[in-house]
Amino acid sequence: MRALLLRDLRLAMRAGGGFGLGLAFFLIVVVLVPFGVGPQTELLARIAPGILWIGALLACLLSLDRILALDWEDGSLDLIATAPVPLEAVVSVKALAHWLTTGLPLVLAAPVLGLLLNLPAPGYGWLTLSLLLGTPALSVIGTFGAALTVGLKRGGLLLSLLVLPLYVPVLIFGAEVARRGAEAMALTTPLAMLAGITCGTIALLPFASAAVLRMNLR
Repeated sequence: MRALLLRDLRLAMRAGGGFGLGLAFFLIVVVLVPFGVGPQTELLARIAPGILWIGALLACLLSLDRILALDWEDGSLDLIATAPVPLEAVVSVKALAHWLTTGLPLVLAAPVLGLLLNLPAPGYGWLTLSLLLGTPALSVIGTFGAALTVGLKRGGLLLSLLVLPLYVPVLIFGAEVARRGAEAMALTTPLAMLAGITCGTIALLPFASAAVLRMNLR
């Protein structure tokens, strides 16, 4: 499994769907927001948590179609599926590789980009924590969507349409944690909900992804 993880990390770096593209898109979103809403610092501070979370979510979407597509195109997905390794573990490793190359860099960059939106000082730590808790769920859900659309021509748009509704709860509670943290409000409930969603997706969706992938490979 470690060899598969290292292979996926190398492919993500070489194929143009790695952390560089996601970070560039994240930066573009954050830079363009002040031009769209105006330079009012109070307004930017109020909407900063939501904008940063939306930017991170959309940046994750950019590389979802490449989680399984490259393996499908070169035929290695069939070999992996017939290997003496549980397919649930395979999709979990691929979700981990996606998070390491896309989600983790966004988590690390978010506090720096928060400066551009005048994010209040108490919100930096909570923003980082919310992204650290929420972005793994985005990768696992995205892997499930990639398993549903693997082998389809021009499946990228369909993948986005399938995945976005599943992303909404993560976005709501993640942005709420960051907002309440920035405003020094109680955040036990949204934090627990966000952690619960992430734990639930990690526990359940690999089995659903593996089942869908088996049907698509028949």
